[in-house]
Amino acid sequence: MGLQQKVMEQMKAAMKAKDTVALESLRAIKSALLMAQTSGTDKELTEDDEIQLVQKLVKQRKDSAAIFTEQGREDLAEPELAQIAVLEKFLPEQLTEEEIEKVVVQTIDATGASGMKDMGKIMGMVSKELAGQADGKTISAIVKQKLA
Repeated sequence: MGLQQKVMEQMKAAMKAKDTVALESLRAIKSALLMAQTSGTDKELTEDDEIQLVQKLVKQRKDSAAIFTEQGREDLAEPELAQIAVLEKFLPEQLTEEEIEKVVVQTIDATGASGMKDMGKIMGMVSKELAGQADGKTISAIVKQKLA
């Protein structure tokens, strides 16, 4: 079942349950999917494209929540964090830092990377391999740590 069908089913359930946070999150996914489908390209959305869309929505909310928390606006941060929980249900299971670290070390060993000059190459390879399973910030931090 495609992401759009899953979102529609969840929306119906959220409407029946009067869950406004879930409904708002699901509408954001639906909107992003519609925007991508009508963007002018005749290309059909792949599962990877759908995962990237949801990841982008999660990242936006994490960034917003961080800004709100930084400014002492917990009242605005809480809905963002609640939406993240709903959105993450549509992502593959996230890897732990230890699992990401294993992949980074294997990639560094396989390519023979030796310093920060190779960070872009390593980031590209690891990000492609872990698509949808790890946050870019986490991957970046681990790659920096290992190459430094």
